[in-house]
Amino acid sequence: MQKLDVRLAHKTYPIFIGNGLFQKSFSMLKQFINKRKAIIITDSNLKASCGCNLMEILGNNGIDAKMCVIPAGESSKSLDELTKLYSFFANFGITRSDYIIALGGGVTGDLAGFAASTWLRGTGFIQIPTSLLAMVDSSIGGKVAVNMPFGKNLVGSFYHPEAVLIDPLLLKTLPDRHFADGMAEVIKYGCIDDNELFVRLERLSNRKDIMKHIEDIIYICCDIKRRIVEMDERESNTRMVLNFGHTFGHAVESYYNYKKYTHGEAISIGMVFIAELSHKLGYCKEEVVERLKKLLEKTGLPVRLPDMKPKDVITTVLTDKKARTDNINLVLIKDIGNVVIEKFPKDRIGGYIHEVLDN
Repeated sequence: MQKLDVRLAHKTYPIFIGNGLFQKSFSMLKQFINKRKAIIITDSNLKASCGCNLMEILGNNGIDAKMCVIPAGESSKSLDELTKLYSFFANFGITRSDYIIALGGGVTGDLAGFAASTWLRGTGFIQIPTSLLAMVDSSIGGKVAVNMPFGKNLVGSFYHPEAVLIDPLLLKTLPDRHFADGMAEVIKYGCIDDNELFVRLERLSNRKDIMKHIEDIIYICCDIKRRIVEMDERESNTRMVLNFGHTFGHAVESYYNYKKYTHGEAISIGMVFIAELSHKLGYCKEEVVERLKKLLEKTGLPVRLPDMKPKDVITTVLTDKKARTDNINLVLIKDIGNVVIEKFPKDRIGGYIHEVLDN
């Protein structure tokens, strides 16, 4: 087992990473949930496997636990599902001393975390991510939110868990598409901070090869995110690099109503878009764009920019959280492992989007 500590000004919390940790989850988490109530929030795809298993683990250790199941998919990050969670909390009598356990992917973690942050102005919260995307990204850093019809993650807060428990063995049954989904975020970390990680991924041939090194890969990604979050918890500056590819990626998700592309697929497209733009603006060589495309494509991710109306994309981009006053912050790539945050006037963004989409 490996362990990282996220050290913030107001709290410190552990990230446990190791094969087989899920079956040992109570021994890892008993310092938090012992003799308290716990609600497990999971989705309909995980209820019969992980959800029931965790219920049994907690029950065998004397924890009064209930399971709340949400529909699988991005559409569950909604105010409607949030309201249902509040009703569940009230009926079970959840207090500030009790715990909400998010067992699932990024959707479950974001929704459960936002519910925990707002119920009684904050109750206990633990992340047990089951997808690669959640393990390396969304379960760490405290960003929790729900989507709105006019944008992704626009209603949310910063609310860190008490602990994150990552068991890479849970990825064995993950469908290939969702494994690739998480690899988009892994590749992102190589782009923004770690050339050695990127080169390592280039040398791995397939999912089987990646899984041989997955615990170490997850650790590297979590360590990068931990370090960045510690420097800039509230995303005022440095943390924005974690949004590499996300501004345009979120626009792709929204454009297709979160149905055509998974989050990772949209981020893959977004990274290609921003790499193309970086090259057109003179920030990077064409070789950087081609290496990125090749690695994404090998991993099973889309690299072609979809046929979208620039006007609709521009509207979505300008409502993105990274848009501030008259400017929007874009993370441009200079080389593998080296990115820069640049501020652009909003009235210039439309031209950039047209320039890339029209070619």
